[in-house]
Amino acid sequence: MRDILSDLSDAMSDPDPVRRAQIQMKRPLPKRFYKDVSIDRTEDGFRILLDGRPVRTPGKKLLAVPVQPIADRLKAEWDGQSEEIDPARMPVTRLVNTAIDGVTDNLDAVFDEIVRFSGTDMLCYRADSPEGLVARQRDGWDPVIRWAADAKGARFILVEGVMHQEQPALAIEAFSAALSAYRDPIVLTCLHTVTTLTGSALLGLALAEGVIDADKVWSLAHVDEDWQIEHWGTDEEAFHRRELRRAELDVAATVLADILR
Repeated sequence: MRDILSDLSDAMSDPDPVRRAQIQMKRPLPKRFYKDVSIDRTEDGFRILLDGRPVRTPGKKLLAVPVQPIADRLKAEWDGQSEEIDPARMPVTRLVNTAIDGVTDNLDAVFDEIVRFSGTDMLCYRADSPEGLVARQRDGWDPVIRWAADAKGARFILVEGVMHQEQPALAIEAFSAALSAYRDPIVLTCLHTVTTLTGSALLGLALAEGVIDADKVWSLAHVDEDWQIEHWGTDEEAFHRRELRRAELDVAATVLADILR
């Protein structure tokens, strides 16, 4: 079978959604070469088959997932391609490819990177003015900070301004202990995506724990940006970039819910 995912790997693997869109616009889309898409359950998980043959990732591994709902989403993406295969319409495939090729053999490194994010978590850095923004950060972010402290024992220090503040080692250790419940390639890929898109490892953990949903994660991650937009407006490019980031977050949140339910 033609190794279609290798053909598309550059376009589907760049971490920046805007960059991915640019790559995709520069290169011709490959033609759809298959008719039937199906799911096959094996000891490897739920595999995606094209005309009865298993799909492989850009790293030549089987495109297989542990739960049926994610397999259904993958199938829908491959089935939904028309005459050409457009990677922009395959976000779940891209996320799963990342988990299989990039995270499975680097679980500790990805885990540690999320933990490092918690040491500079956006929720800990507060504005000192104007009062409206200060209040909005306090009302939105303080409940998550309190939850981390009360439920997980992770007591982070809040800082005014952007100067780096070393967080207590015990807070980082407590966060790491809580995150240890999610040492799975797909789950960590979702959490890493949420963390990098929002600048907050705490929001990712709270999402995984069911404390907040994707809409709340998004609104809390954009308190500052929304404040600026309300007072100064935005432009078309910034709006487009924001839409792409939101779509990326929604996919990660949806796949995360599928695998944790």
